[in-house]
Amino acid sequence: MSSGWRRTAGNVRSFIGNSLGGLRGGSNVASWIVAGTLAYYLWIKPSQDLKRQQEERAALASSDPYRYIEKRKPIPDPQETGLIYGKKNRTNKSEE
Repeated sequence: MSSGWRRTAGNVRSFIGNSLGGLRGGSNVASWIVAGTLAYYLWIKPSQDLKRQQEERAALASSDPYRYIEKRKPIPDPQETGLIYGKKNRTNKSEE
């Protein structure tokens, strides 16, 4: 029965090795370093920079509201009533 747990341990080791890409030794470590570096510079760092910029803008806006200038302009509403759907303010000349 002592070979049962050894076989289980071997199966677990081979499963983990195959799930990590099947590479052994230095090439496995190097591939994980490259993948981690790419993931950091493509996903993690930009999201951290964006979060930091938003926090700086919020701090600047809360510290001095007259100094802060929003860079995005509001989109004007082309309708007279200001509603997305609805009747426009038209006057009927037949009601005079």
